[in-house]
Amino acid sequence: MKPPVFSTLGCRLNAYETEAMKELAAAAGIGGAVIVNTCAVTAEAVRKGKQEIRRLARENPGATMIVTGCAAQTEPETFAAMPEVARVIGNHEKMQAKTWAELAVPDLIGTTERVQVDDIMSVRETAGHLIDGFGRHRAYVQVQNGCDHRCTFCIIPYGRGNSRSVPAGVVVEQIKRLVEKDFAEVVLTGVDLTSWGADLPGGPRLGDLVMRILRLVPDLARLRISSIDSIEADENLMLAIASEPRLMPHLHLSLQAGDDMILKRMKRRHLRDDAIRFCEEARRLRPDIVFGADIIVGFPTETEEMFTNTLRLVDDCGLTFLHVFPFSPRKGTPAARMPLVRGPEVKERAARLRAAGDTALSRHLAAQVGVTHQVLTEGPRLGRTGQFTEVAFAVDQPEGTIIPVRIHGFQDGRLTA
Repeated sequence: MKPPVFSTLGCRLNAYETEAMKELAAAAGIGGAVIVNTCAVTAEAVRKGKQEIRRLARENPGATMIVTGCAAQTEPETFAAMPEVARVIGNHEKMQAKTWAELAVPDLIGTTERVQVDDIMSVRETAGHLIDGFGRHRAYVQVQNGCDHRCTFCIIPYGRGNSRSVPAGVVVEQIKRLVEKDFAEVVLTGVDLTSWGADLPGGPRLGDLVMRILRLVPDLARLRISSIDSIEADENLMLAIASEPRLMPHLHLSLQAGDDMILKRMKRRHLRDDAIRFCEEARRLRPDIVFGADIIVGFPTETEEMFTNTLRLVDDCGLTFLHVFPFSPRKGTPAARMPLVRGPEVKERAARLRAAGDTALSRHLAAQVGVTHQVLTEGPRLGRTGQFTEVAFAVDQPEGTIIPVRIHGFQDGRLTA
């Protein structure tokens, strides 16, 4: 029996869930299928999902095409209409063993309901299927799913549902198992990570979880947290940043814009000065900390002056790693009904912001020359510092170890050693 083919688009959480689906599919005995885990964050992401389905259908003639993920959740009819697709399953359904057991029966394909996408907003529990080891040397642990906020540009809550948290005890036990398997670094992931705990008894915060992990798993060498909403950073998270060397000095911030009017129209919960103050405080507590950021360019009604405020945020916050997203209207969101900025202007602004990001990254890389970093080796010639900066080695290194490395230069966005 030919093993199933999996393809993942989008975020790290999607990649994590693909690994879980592989285990579920294997347990059910799935064979001769292609599973595409889609992304819905932009219209371009949906287009790429459809493109990937057609490509894999050509490369795997006769295979059963199963489509899932956020785009399948928000636009099931779009994928059900594709002749290549046999089954569309939702984000909740994809994590259920029952779903895969049914898909394993060939006679049921085409006779049972072709679209299995329930109301994601009714889901209350976090997916219970935990995996012990996604990644070779760095493990990703899902601690939260969904989002309770309704930013005017964002379709993701409709693909992921409301916020749900994995209990701290479950997270700690999983990380203990990962450390026993020799993972040197663990990354906490979620859709809205700083909302972790709001639905749990006592309402713990993300900082409480971080401190608990570091206290109860003393053999964990490095803990990292993925994208956060800085306005929700709690007291214990800031304490961990200041006092816990095993918490890595890198934060990816969901900033989205640097102009107050645009932030209000986005229905964000912070203003420009809030972002600047957070970065200044985090840097005061941890001088070597670096920041990445998600920023949208060309949000409806954005003027040149408003964009300039966003552009200035790169220096005002001291950002190092930029993820720049040209605005993409998503059907069903309030922003899709707002006056759009002309396409050429959006493209030109995105190029300017990316150029500012390249300058900031080069400045960061230059400042590391001559510095000795503890680097986690991800391959014979590649590793990452605690600041998540890539390091290229001139000679082979042992994989999966943390080694002291003196930086002697940089090239192509990477440090060299």
